Amino acid sequence: MNSPKLGRLTKLDLREYWEREDTHFTPWLAEEENISLLSDAIEIELEVQDQEARVGPFRADILCRNTSDDTLVLIENQLERTDHTHLGQLLTYASGLDAVTLVWVVQAFTEEHRAALDWLNRITDEKFHFFGLEIELWSIGGSDAAPKFNVVAKPNDWSKTVKEAADTVRSKMTPWQQTVVKIWGAFGGYIEENKIDFKSPKPSASLWMGYGVGRTGAGLIVSFTKIEAIVHVQIDNSLHPDWFSSLEANQSEIENSLGFQLEWEKREDKKYAYVLIKRSTDMTDPENWPDAFAWMASKMDAMRSVFRPIVGELPEG
Repeated sequence: MNSPKLGRLTKLDLREYWEREDTHFTPWLAEEENISLLSDAIEIELEVQDQEARVGPFRADILCRNTSDDTLVLIENQLERTDHTHLGQLLTYASGLDAVTLVWVVQAFTEEHRAALDWLNRITDEKFHFFGLEIELWSIGGSDAAPKFNVVAKPNDWSKTVKEAADTVRSKMTPWQQTVVKIWGAFGGYIEENKIDFKSPKPSASLWMGYGVGRTGAGLIVSFTKIEAIVHVQIDNSLHPDWFSSLEANQSEIENSLGFQLEWEKREDKKYAYVLIKRSTDMTDPENWPDAFAWMASKMDAMRSVFRPIVGELPEG
């Protein structure tokens, strides 16, 4: 019997791929498909809210939202060994917030800094969580580089805590919230079964799920109520006050490319503007879910395909 031919793993230098943390690594990590790798590693469903977000005298590299409980998650990146300066920034972030998860992503942890995170997880209030992760890049046989996150510090019994928290939340859910969880679970199954190019949502009681369109300040949102399904592009008016108007100026071209009309809601007095399409359907009845899922997926795919390149060309500011 011939021995199978196996490749050899090669560890790569991070700096060959990301020369700078702020302009190379942070934007890469903030992309939807990459933040999902971090989400899987720490067992938290993350949605990116902002980059270089101001927290006190510092700016956090990436600000995220934990979609299961709507708490903040701050990510600090360091493509080198840990140091006291970054540890101090993490403590400053924690001191200025009521509840937060702090994630320190580095090339390598020193033993004293890993021990410091373990100590913080032991002594701080249960509303604060500290994670330490090392990132590696590997290739095999000259393949593309593949990132790998290794968790070296996390809250005590974190996996157990996540499960218990989920069980507690479920036990307190209303019948409609329990139905919402089932809808997202079924929608995730539909996505996987039909090999649709969207990440399956983790079942939760949230009425919406967010996906990226390649640019901070804009997102693709799928949501529903008891009587309708909705797909929309969300624009952050506070970050980019002119983006909605720029898009609306090309309304005819955009709708012609999509093949359907949209509703345009500028909402100048609100944080977010919406460009959306919705469909009436009774989402409380599981028999309606397959048709609703097919509609949601088709509109998500069309809107991402059309809006992604357009949003990518919008000016900053």
